[in-house]
Amino acid sequence: MLIDTHNHLDYPDFDHDRETLLNTCGQLGVKRQVVIGVEQSQWARLWATVLAHEELYAALALHPCYLHTHAAEHIDDLKQWLERHASHPKLCALGECGLDYYIDTPDKARQQIVFEEHLKLATAFELPVLLHVRRAHADVIAILKRYKLSRAGIVHAFSGSYEEAREYLKLGFKLGLGGAPTWPQANRMRRVLPRLPLDGIVLETDAPDMAPAMYPGIRNSPTHLPDICAALAEVIGITPDTLAQASTRNACDLFGWNLSE
Repeated sequence: MLIDTHNHLDYPDFDHDRETLLNTCGQLGVKRQVVIGVEQSQWARLWATVLAHEELYAALALHPCYLHTHAAEHIDDLKQWLERHASHPKLCALGECGLDYYIDTPDKARQQIVFEEHLKLATAFELPVLLHVRRAHADVIAILKRYKLSRAGIVHAFSGSYEEAREYLKLGFKLGLGGAPTWPQANRMRRVLPRLPLDGIVLETDAPDMAPAMYPGIRNSPTHLPDICAALAEVIGITPDTLAQASTRNACDLFGWNLSE
């Protein structure tokens, strides 16, 4: 059994085959998926998508890469969404939010303000946060240490150093692993992976982005998660079943799920 802790299955990329794809996921053992919010205009589409499919769950937020589309009132809009749906079983997290200093001329100050507003909401509504972090680990870790979230969350598509991984793990975060470390040129991550504790790992696809090495140049899909799991397990030096069980257990602990129900 596998859980895709981070994808964008509501995107139009999947409109023509979403139902077929979800059926295939079920056959492959991908039993639950977290669909991620990135901007205010997308939340309604995302919510409708997860409500229409039993195996899908929602996280809502404002992505740092789309800062130019976020208005000041969108944080208030997010708060209102959370107030309406806080107790809904389909809402499992706040995300994807964070800091991205990789993009051209990032507005670091505004990114940090928006990120901290998300952390305030995560604290108020007791939701885990799903983090987007590129070339900003030091700032993200420093900010997280100030907020000390009760439910922590996931560092999506983690690609940092072992030392940065340890800092996130000490804060209670899980490290999201997907297709990127399956590529042979991902030398640092392929050295870091075997050193990570299994209770700190969750699996993801980020579909339709971040295709793994075994599916180059095509749309990524949650149907690729079993192959991603197998490839990462080989790098770590364990069986795919061991990694799948650990990731599923960690995701359930984080989101408060009981798959036996």
